[in-house]
Amino acid sequence: MSQGVAFVFPGQGSQSVGMLEHYFSKEKKFNYVFDKSKEVLGVDFKDLVLNGSSEDLSPTEITQPLMLTANNAIWECLEIEAQNVTIMAGHSLGEFSAFVAGEALTFEDGLRLVSSRAKFMQEAVPEGEGAIAAIIGLTYEDLNSICLSISNEDSLVELANINSSNQIVISGTKEAVDLAIQSCSEAGAKRALLLPMSVPAHCDLMKPASEKFKEVLSSINMQAPKCDIIQNVDASITSSVVKISENLISQIYKPVRWTDIMNSFNELALGKCIECGPGKVLSGLMKRTLKDTRIISLDDYESFLDKESLI
Repeated sequence: MSQGVAFVFPGQGSQSVGMLEHYFSKEKKFNYVFDKSKEVLGVDFKDLVLNGSSEDLSPTEITQPLMLTANNAIWECLEIEAQNVTIMAGHSLGEFSAFVAGEALTFEDGLRLVSSRAKFMQEAVPEGEGAIAAIIGLTYEDLNSICLSISNEDSLVELANINSSNQIVISGTKEAVDLAIQSCSEAGAKRALLLPMSVPAHCDLMKPASEKFKEVLSSINMQAPKCDIIQNVDASITSSVVKISENLISQIYKPVRWTDIMNSFNELALGKCIECGPGKVLSGLMKRTLKDTRIISLDDYESFLDKESLI
């Protein structure tokens, strides 16, 4: 391998009705992974994707295990050895796909974990009391100071996903997020809009969910991954299962530091960066940051068919 190869796995928000239809119609192994998921969780994600509505796919308890299934179904079809990959990362929920692909977790354990994670996150904040919004066009510092000025004992808004230098997602109580959107617009944000997500992830409102998740994670047998995996919470790489677990627990209520992860990728001078999952959200973010790296999205079935050239 002359130049490094990275794989990244998308999270919630990349799902869509009818997604990955070429994989469903042409790849037996892809369908097998969806069948396995139905066996483990009792939910027919294939039917939901091919015959459901966007509302059917949007509840957190459906989206999280669905995305893990879709991401890792593509990964299985590639038949790539994890140890031949330079580095992996996943965005929020996608981090679990990275640990399944890196053989730190079995697919079945990964499914059970994300299914529990989604359930606990959904339970942590009653429907309608939390909110998430995307802010485009303000710096980290400006947005952070807006959030700090609004948050108090009864109301909370925090930076949740630091996706790029000027695209940041905020999360918190509905009241505080609404105030922050107003303040961001007044401060000159290009866009400040609510996102259609039912759970205010990656903020302190999720601490009760992380405590419950900790108990489930402690019952799972995790191994050291077979390749480097950079984590959301601190953009670090470790082979310590204890540290990986701690980061996966705190990831539920701490921000996703995607810009720091992309900066680390830049330092590696990677030849290719491959988004392994539906949609092209991460490919779009990578194209802005990784200037000399070839960006490939496997949402595009033609790119998958050229899989011999990926590694």
